[in-house]
Formats: sequence, structure tokens, C-alpha cells
Amino acid sequence: MAWSELGITDLWTYVAGVVFVVLLPGPNSLFVLVSSARRGVAAGYCAAFGVFFGDALLMTLSALGVASLLKAEPLFFVGLKYLGAAYLLYLGIGVLRGAWHQWRCSLPSTEQHSKKEDTDRPFRKALLLSLSNPKAILFFVSFFIQFVDPGYAHPGLAFGVLGLILEMVSAIYLSFLIFAGVRLAAWFRQRQRLAASANTGVGALFVGFSVKLATATLT
Repeated sequence: MAWSELGITDLWTYVAGVVFVVLLPGPNSLFVLVSSARRGVAAGYCAAFGVFFGDALLMTLSALGVASLLKAEPLFFVGLKYLGAAYLLYLGIGVLRGAWHQWRCSLPSTEQHSKKEDTDRPFRKALLLSLSNPKAILFFVSFFIQFVDPGYAHPGLAFGVLGLILEMVSAIYLSFLIFAGVRLAAWFRQRQRLAASANTGVGALFVGFSVKLATATLT
């Protein structure tokens, strides 16, 4: 079957773009990596499924035209972006607190407490991360529309196929991060100060993501 029969144009250009976008560092992939490193493969996949579900919702909203609402109602966009920035800041501060505890005390109980505090309920936190960025909705619609035939009678089908491709690429990449995170955790257990430094960097990245989102604009 030709992809044009599904209303999709330039499929391989789209796939190349998806791979590039998925590989870009972001809070979602970072949270999956941290969850797997601190609580194992199962927690990593819980976080990954949160990302998959959140992205699927955002792509559905994009197809339904919510991006137009965000552009038509700037206050709605501003409110969502500040809520998202606040949540990213909350996560970043939590990770920084855990790193601070690692620096001050090397007791196993303290380490386990910080692990639980920072990555508890990975599915819910990853889902909120995915849904807390209104720029993602605008990105999805602006990106997908380039590869959907405007004359196709069922654009929803084309959006669905493009979304499925994105989710598959994301699943492969996040699976790599999950198992890499588990390997890194085993290595860092023998190097507590280095682990604390790495956690400080992760926390700083989340804070940086929050600032980036808070200063985002519609253009």
C-alpha cells in the first residue's frame, strides 16, 4: 500500500524529523532515565507509558484543533505554560534536595528516602510532564500538518498513523534510556559523590526546563 493512500506525504522525511525530535534532550526523556536509574526497569517503563499516553493525548488535541484555541486565547496559553513551568521547577527542586542529602549523608536509608521522594508515582509524574507543555500541542500540529495531504478525505487517519510512528520511535529510544539508566545506577552506587553531582546536574536541568517554558512564546 502506498502511503499516499493514507493521506501521508514525504514519509521518510517525516521519519527522519521524528528521530531528530525524539533524540533532542527534554524533561520527559530525562525523567524516564532518572526513574529507571533510581527505581529500576519497571519504574522506567511506568514513566515511559506516562510519556506515551501524554503524547497521544496531545496529538489527539492537536488533531481536534486545540492548537487554534491556544493561539486565539493567549491567556489560556500563558496559564498553561506557567503551570507547566511550576511543575518542572517542583521536580527540579526535589531532585536537588535529594542530591543535597547525598552530599551530607551517605546512609542507605537517606539514599532510599530521596529515591522514593524524587521518583514516586512515575506514571503520573511523566504524564503530567507530557501534558504540562502547551508548546507541545502547537509543535505537533505544525509538524504533522506538513505531512498530511490537505485533499485527503480522512485526515484523522493520517494523523493517527503519523502519531503511531512517533510513538514507536519514542518507545525504542526510551527503552534504550531505561536500560542505560539501570546500568548507570549500578555504576553510581559505588561512587556516591559522583552520583550526587550527577543528581545536581539533573535537578539543574529540570529548573532550566522550567525557565525555558516560562519564557516561551507562541512564535
